[in-house]
Amino acid sequence: MLDTVIVGGGLCGLALAADLERQGRSYLLFEARSRLGGRILSVPSTTSGMALDLGPTWFWPDIHPRISRLVADLGLASFAQHDQDDVLGLKNADGKLESLGSAPVHNGAMRLEGGMAALVHALVDRIPESRLRLEQALVAVEERGDRVALHFRCGNALSVVEARRAVLAIPPRVLDEQVRMEPALNDELCRAMRETPTWMAGEAKAMVAFARPFWREAGLSGNGFARHEQAVLGEIFDACDATGEKAALGGFVALSPEQREAFRVGMPMLIRSQLVQFFGSEAELGEQHYQDWATEPFTCSRLDVVPPDQHPEYDNPVLSRAYWDGKLLFGASETARYGGGYMEGALEAAARIHRQLAEIPVNSTNSNSLARFREWVSGQRPAALEHYQRSLHRHLSTQQRDQLTQLSLLETVEDIYREALRQLDELPLEGGSVAVVAGRSDLTPPILAPFTGFNDALIDEALRFNRSSCALSNFPVEHDPSPDYVQTIRRDLAAAWREFALTVNARIVARTAAPELADCA
Repeated sequence: MLDTVIVGGGLCGLALAADLERQGRSYLLFEARSRLGGRILSVPSTTSGMALDLGPTWFWPDIHPRISRLVADLGLASFAQHDQDDVLGLKNADGKLESLGSAPVHNGAMRLEGGMAALVHALVDRIPESRLRLEQALVAVEERGDRVALHFRCGNALSVVEARRAVLAIPPRVLDEQVRMEPALNDELCRAMRETPTWMAGEAKAMVAFARPFWREAGLSGNGFARHEQAVLGEIFDACDATGEKAALGGFVALSPEQREAFRVGMPMLIRSQLVQFFGSEAELGEQHYQDWATEPFTCSRLDVVPPDQHPEYDNPVLSRAYWDGKLLFGASETARYGGGYMEGALEAAARIHRQLAEIPVNSTNSNSLARFREWVSGQRPAALEHYQRSLHRHLSTQQRDQLTQLSLLETVEDIYREALRQLDELPLEGGSVAVVAGRSDLTPPILAPFTGFNDALIDEALRFNRSSCALSNFPVEHDPSPDYVQTIRRDLAAAWREFALTVNARIVARTAAPELADCA
């Protein structure tokens, strides 16, 4: 059977595939687009004869060691971002420019000769074409005992691929929005995915090539900032090659996705007009290239249409854990514990996944044990209401008058949790390489997952029973509980759940823990 399926042909997926290829591992890489690179996108310019980056442009060696090493290992040539000479500012739409001085604004940023796509091409050269599957959009992932099944759509055709492990190197929000998971992922993970913005997904970028760098000839750096409400390009920068002979300017679009769509036909004219404002009439003659990432469904989710105000903190440990007994792992730059959102984060995520694939082998014994436990929990759902009814009648027979529903529900879930712990104690779990991250075993989430929605469903069933119960008709507080009473019950059951979850994790860690990973970053 295929060992690993990587879904997502961006930098994270490609770097991981190159590592697996070097080790002679069994894998395939699937990409939804017809090209590789993800958000790395360089397009050729006829005017300048160079590649223009419509995605990431820079890396910073002082803070991005992984990409600096990779560039060196691949033998790629890098050069410093041009940052000399005067910087221009435009505070008002009237076109009155001001000098902002000549201090560098890109803090030692580096670029690649041939554009950032040179990085993609160099990695792809290390991966046999037989390992790559393009135009394959992931629509569902299923856990099937000791394997996972991945469902892909290519045009109107559907296909299923099975593997021992799946690495989903897809932005978490896009994954949450577009891919069905069976069984459903736990609430904590789903919440983390939705709360993790896809960096630059809601943005747009323009690149304009020229026959010569006329702004440099005028003593200008090419850097400019427009801060008025009508600005089309909020930030402009020099995008020439290392020699400065192949000329281009780049800019980040300040308009919202809605405004960009409304002005879509006129965007080339608006971009030209602002460049002319900054650099004079020669800026009108450039060759334009434009990329609106908000229109890319494999990059931008619905939640990403409103970009964050600043660079998010990408260090949620929930996204860096392995799930489904080590069979399901998450990648993409946004899952990184360091450098999230940048290309550095994509490489950090790939390195972390590479470690996890080596450290967490699929364990068929644990898979079978987890399947047995899921089946047991499933059997408790219909029996829980009967347990509640027995508890309620017992309290009534002892002349209990207050908090009947609250006490009976709490007793029910606590009894079920106690029995669940006993069931877990009897499972033959093996933990030779089950990781513990921040005190939490990677086995804990799949053990707790079958209980998702258990308490809420039980409360709803109990309240329906109360409203139809003749025995409770003389207890109006129980017959038709107030919202405040119901909220109190929910808090009690939530507290019982937290205690149960902590106990489960403590027992699993004691039984199965491998040495704790000091750095999942």
